[in-house]
Amino acid sequence: MKRNWILTVVLSCFFFNGFAQSAGRPNVLIIYTDDLGYGDLGCNGATIVGTPNIDRLAQNGINFSNAHATASTCTPSRYSLLSGRYAWRKKGTNILPGDANLVIPTNGTTLPKVFQQAGYRTGVVGKWHLGLGNQSPVDWNREVSPGPREVGFDYSFIFPATADRVPTIFMENQRALGLEPEDPISVNYQQAFPGELTGKAHPELLKQHNDPRQGHDGHIVNGIGRIGFMKGGKRSEWTDEELGYVFNNKVLEFIDSSRKDAKPFFLYYAIHNIHVPRMPGTEFKGKSKLGYRGDVILEMDHSVGVIMNGLRERGLLENTLVVFSSDNGPVLNDGYMDRSAETAAALGHQPGGIYRGGKYSAFEAGTRVPFIVHWPGHIRGGARSDALVSQVDLMASFASLLQVKLPDGEFTDSRDYLSTFLGKAKRDRDFIVEQPANSALCIVKDGWKYMTPSKGPALMTAVNIETGYSAQEQLYDLKNDPGERSNLAGKYPQRVAALKLLLKKVTEAE
Repeated sequence: MKRNWILTVVLSCFFFNGFAQSAGRPNVLIIYTDDLGYGDLGCNGATIVGTPNIDRLAQNGINFSNAHATASTCTPSRYSLLSGRYAWRKKGTNILPGDANLVIPTNGTTLPKVFQQAGYRTGVVGKWHLGLGNQSPVDWNREVSPGPREVGFDYSFIFPATADRVPTIFMENQRALGLEPEDPISVNYQQAFPGELTGKAHPELLKQHNDPRQGHDGHIVNGIGRIGFMKGGKRSEWTDEELGYVFNNKVLEFIDSSRKDAKPFFLYYAIHNIHVPRMPGTEFKGKSKLGYRGDVILEMDHSVGVIMNGLRERGLLENTLVVFSSDNGPVLNDGYMDRSAETAAALGHQPGGIYRGGKYSAFEAGTRVPFIVHWPGHIRGGARSDALVSQVDLMASFASLLQVKLPDGEFTDSRDYLSTFLGKAKRDRDFIVEQPANSALCIVKDGWKYMTPSKGPALMTAVNIETGYSAQEQLYDLKNDPGERSNLAGKYPQRVAALKLLLKKVTEAE
């Protein structure tokens, strides 16, 4: 009897300790914004538009000044974040149309699957833009699979691509929300449907006009022309002004449902702001000095405040690790005439900070993005780090935190830099590879950046962004020339050769 009693106590302690260890693991929230520049935040030097909620994250966490998305456009950056692999390793992972099929393989390890393996409830809310389904055309009138669930998310509430692309609908757990059987959805990216109203044919119906050079003159939703054409689903279409409120509420609902399940949560909140079309909630319109782009920065910051306050009110703030970042660098005029470029120029606002280029670009402003990590009691508040870090390493780093072993035989570009992310060490990543819109890769190591020769315009005139594309090799000393003004390739041929060789080894690895 005594021996059985001892065994019971031992087993009880074992299960209790296991539960306590699981319960003590932090909730993890990634807040991933869209087209936000390093210089758009107050904590990074911006003065025109206030970002008090994001600044508060930095004041109570660690703010990185040399953090990078893997690409200067959205789909490849999101692919790398969630898959732990550089997107250029897989064809078809550049900017996707709204009717693309899923590009993340479903048979490999992903960031959300790491959390699932550790016993977490996983969710994604917001912009997806990684494709859905495996058949073309996508049938939007039934559950579309594969999608977020097959990638590792237990719950999803998304729009399929971007706000400027059709279909302009919400999808919850891979089904269109509010769809009526008698009004099915059809999508076409080649030609308009008979009787469909388009921005090109009916500019008088638009409340926000588009730049004719960039193709936002298709299907009209909420007085705004989109890329692509759509018919049906009239009661499923959202309005731009509601997006922030709906997504914020869905985030809080997911957090509450995870608490009911007594599970820690991992949530990827892919905020739609500040991507075009910039049409903020009405309460934010006209509140900044930077046109609608400034207004949606205010709205984005408000969303961060809503979620952080929600965590605090639920007693979850101390045990939630928050990562705040952006998918790529900034762009001002990106298809709609919303006076973003004019107001920024008038007030001297530099959305990329001291860095050259922006979205689409091979220059630093294309991938050097805001990156803040917040975890009360574990990260020293107000810390700053100039360590070189990459979003591709979040998968391996969180696997390390959760003591989840990544499969030995499965290739991944993700590496464990947990100590750097938490401010416990100042260890630079060995190197990073950057992917501009034309996929002419760049590599950065020890403060030196090599840019491969490539074709393309030096200036993307439609968006007024310097691309960095050149038929000549380029080498920049980022420590002494962060603005990438002096090409030193001719002066240091041996360094060029070494970086070329390293890039070749990286691209050939698999």
